[in-house]
Amino acid sequence: MRHLIPAWLRVTVIFLAIVWLAEYFIETEGGWAIVEYPLLQLALLVALLFLISAEVILSAIENTLFKTLNAEAKERYMRAREERIKKYDPGAWMKRMFGSRPAKEEQALELDHNYDGIKELDNKLPTWWLYSFYASIIFGAGYMVYYHVLDGVDQQGEYEMEMAEARAQIEEYKRTATDLIDANTVQLLTGEQDVDAGKSLYAANCAACHKVDGGGGIGPNLTDDYWILGGGIKNIFNTISEGGRSGKGMIGWKTDLSPLEMAQVASYIISLHGANPVDAKEPEGEIWLDEDAMVDDVNVRVIDSTEMEIIIEDDPVDMDLSTH
Repeated sequence: MRHLIPAWLRVTVIFLAIVWLAEYFIETEGGWAIVEYPLLQLALLVALLFLISAEVILSAIENTLFKTLNAEAKERYMRAREERIKKYDPGAWMKRMFGSRPAKEEQALELDHNYDGIKELDNKLPTWWLYSFYASIIFGAGYMVYYHVLDGVDQQGEYEMEMAEARAQIEEYKRTATDLIDANTVQLLTGEQDVDAGKSLYAANCAACHKVDGGGGIGPNLTDDYWILGGGIKNIFNTISEGGRSGKGMIGWKTDLSPLEMAQVASYIISLHGANPVDAKEPEGEIWLDEDAMVDDVNVRVIDSTEMEIIIEDDPVDMDLSTH
């Protein structure tokens, strides 16, 4: 059989099969695996060199063994090789698959069931049909066991799993994509570059109302513990994005600043806490405490213990501000 197929054709077919398998099993983000993974290119090159080397080595071994034969053995070998080539029938597999019989054997196949001149022949079922039938039985049995006995994941279950995975990927992308930051995903930025950027944006857009030092002017003091619309990175980001109280003058900056820039400004404002600037504006709003902060992270200043009692527990703070 090896002598019936050229070496270049064998190498090409096997190599293309390896490439197809690699593309089929290696996951990519939409492109070709051979393009996205340089190591795969190296692996395929090694595979191609191996196939070529195998053909060369096999041919060399065959030639060496042939030379060791005596003249009579060489003649027998060449005669047998020629006979195999002559007997080779490219359409033999088609005959086996379809089970066809020559027309000259029709008389032997004819059954005694003729009617109105229609003859019935005792042809065998085509091999491809039988194999397909057997395969369908095996598939049906496996299908029944997997889905009805072992409670395998059906199409609805696979859909729900894919949707859950997609939602998780979207949330992760929103969390890390700077242009998709919102009040729910914003994180406090403490890097020097982000804080400096927030300081510049604050000076250009916020200092007119809150002063450069954050002590407050037309707008409230941003350095104390009191917040009108809530403190913390999420509340401050939301206030910058959507604006302050209706009729109080502060506009929403979401059309002028990008989500990343608003996060930088909010982070810089938080860095101003406790600065105690000169001529700071009187407190406005209520004391704001982070419910998720630990006690060691909370800085509480009681102005009048006869009017306000602040209870702090050892667990993460679940603040209850009650007046007396």
